Amino acid sequence: MPTVLRLDGYRFFFFSNEGDEPPHVHVEYQGAYAKFWLEPVSLARSRGFRAQELTRLHEMVGEYQAEFLKRWGEHFGH
Repeated sequence: MPTVLRLDGYRFFFFSNEGDEPPHVHVEYQGAYAKFWLEPVSLARSRGFRAQELTRLHEMVGEYQAEFLKRWGEHFGH
């Protein structure tokens, strides 16, 4: 599970066995979890985050989208 970013206590990461899915990033924070698709940025699912937090996370994923896509390509060879 390579971590691609840590920001404000949030950990953004990939699962190494998910290269067959479209590009996405997982986020965890204090037991809460979310998965965001990267093209376009959209919430796939979440557990434990409040709506305000998900809005903030959506903005964060959008801000780092290019970096996440670059790292996805490097990790999965796409």
